[in-house]
Amino acid sequence: MAITDVPEFAHLTDVDIESLAFELDAIRRDIEDSRGERDARYIRRTIAAQRALELAGRVMLAASSRRSAWWAGTVTLGVAKIIENMEIGHNVMHGQWDWMNDPEIHSSTWEWDMSGAAKHWRFTHNFMHHKYTNILGMDDDVGYGLLRVTRDQKWKPHNVFNLVFNTVLALLFEWGVALQHLEIGKIAKGRDDRKATLKRLREFGTKAGNQVFKDYIAYPAVTSLSPGATFKSTMKANAVANIIRNVWSNAVIFCGHFPDGAEKFTKTDMAGESKGQWYLRQMLGSANFENGPVLRFMSGNLCHQIEHHLYPDLPSNRLYEISIRVREICDKYDLPYTTGSFLVQYGKTWRTIAKLSLPDKYLRDTADDAPETRSERMFAELEPAQRRGLKSSIAAVRARRREMRLAASVRV
Repeated sequence: MAITDVPEFAHLTDVDIESLAFELDAIRRDIEDSRGERDARYIRRTIAAQRALELAGRVMLAASSRRSAWWAGTVTLGVAKIIENMEIGHNVMHGQWDWMNDPEIHSSTWEWDMSGAAKHWRFTHNFMHHKYTNILGMDDDVGYGLLRVTRDQKWKPHNVFNLVFNTVLALLFEWGVALQHLEIGKIAKGRDDRKATLKRLREFGTKAGNQVFKDYIAYPAVTSLSPGATFKSTMKANAVANIIRNVWSNAVIFCGHFPDGAEKFTKTDMAGESKGQWYLRQMLGSANFENGPVLRFMSGNLCHQIEHHLYPDLPSNRLYEISIRVREICDKYDLPYTTGSFLVQYGKTWRTIAKLSLPDKYLRDTADDAPETRSERMFAELEPAQRRGLKSSIAAVRARRREMRLAASVRV
């Protein structure tokens, strides 16, 4: 099932892991020492461009009674919301720009254009997800309490609706993120701290109420003053722009966490975890997708999810150069560097979600050697000489599996 011993799975000794940590720490020091005006200029220009784009979209919607203006304004506004959510909000609240000491661009003061409170997200994401990445029972992002994404999650009848649930989650992703911190499952079972729950509910209600008022009452009311627009046309445009942002954000995040090769771990694996073992778990539990400058920007640089998990508080515009060095380290220690095209990675997440909607008895791969669920036990039948690094050992297992299938077909 899930990995219970990261060093054993990775085929690395304690000395290897200590050396790995030293090299990854060196990358951090280099980036921190070189942060400066060009980085500050990047985020300030990004914020200015995003605000100009949002303003342009809202001006276009002043003529939204015309179909062409409606679509132009809606798409422009959707793109502005993506940039605000991915490259600005997510990264600012990670503390990537705190070193600037700018009170506006600071993790403790930024409030994003989403229904969820920034305060809640910083806890569920920055602390819980990034500290306990892909540890079953500790990281709620493993399926978001809704989807079955690993065989370690026992199949239940409602899992047959995995694809339906994921479609709804993609369309309403901001609300899924907003509700996550409320821990509705604990509330339903009566296992929550009622005083703390009431406080979170008030905070959620305030932020969500303000967001709904802004998107579906205030802006439509202002735009309807124009003779070229109506309240209804602007309200629909805002809803579609939010859906555009939600679907894109969901796709980018899922590509970083649920394609083949993004490993899952047990609670016991983090007991006494060293810095090097934490680094290793982040590398094994995350996945990238191939990119160019536009895709990097529009994904908030989360196309470099591996690097982001290694250094969540380093500026996003530096992740590309970091990725070159991290990939070299993976090659040096014979570790897989999980990546692929955006469409392939996203397709694999949907394949996993579809496959795991079925009970295990209908699945072909073993519980320890499947694209979405692997453990150190997948190497049990390899000869000692075949057990080199992780990347080589995975290749040996796959070669052995192909040989067995070929032999079986010959016998038939």
